[in-house]
Amino acid sequence: MVRAGLSAERLTRAGAELADEVGFENVTVSALARRFGVKDASLYAHLRNARDLRVRIALLALAELADRVADALAGRAGRQALVAFADAYRDYARQHPGRYAAGQLRLDPETAAVSAARRHSEMTRAILRGYDVPESEHDHAVRLLHSTFHGYVSLERAGGFDHSGDVEASWSRILDVLDGALRHWPA
Repeated sequence: MVRAGLSAERLTRAGAELADEVGFENVTVSALARRFGVKDASLYAHLRNARDLRVRIALLALAELADRVADALAGRAGRQALVAFADAYRDYARQHPGRYAAGQLRLDPETAAVSAARRHSEMTRAILRGYDVPESEHDHAVRLLHSTFHGYVSLERAGGFDHSGDVEASWSRILDVLDGALRHWPA
């Protein structure tokens, strides 16, 4: 018998909240079942397995982040768009550390192609059009931006900058350097 009130969507949202509280790596079907006061088996009416839960949380996180970035980008181009994207990305990681970690989960190619991961790439490419980066160079520029944002956010989340001065000034300087790199992209 399916427990009243449980659904895949509700379990996914609760899993995302749990990820923010205890870390994505600690989200399990058992931990989620405890949250609802039910046996693990009750969740399998809504989830295939633990991987299914993790993928669902990742997709939720990617969609939330894409929505935030899209809102931040509206009406912006060039440096303003770059800063809006970067700040929305960083703010999401700070506010939702477990969901952010979930968004880094490796997805199978079919799932990735139809998920918000594709929206992230498309929005990044839209920023690049504001810089006249040749389309043949977009893959390289997208990788530069995402690796820089993810690297900074990951180091910051891990406490890597706790004893090294003004992290806001560093973030601003990084965005200045990225803006300069995009404006002067090598031919």
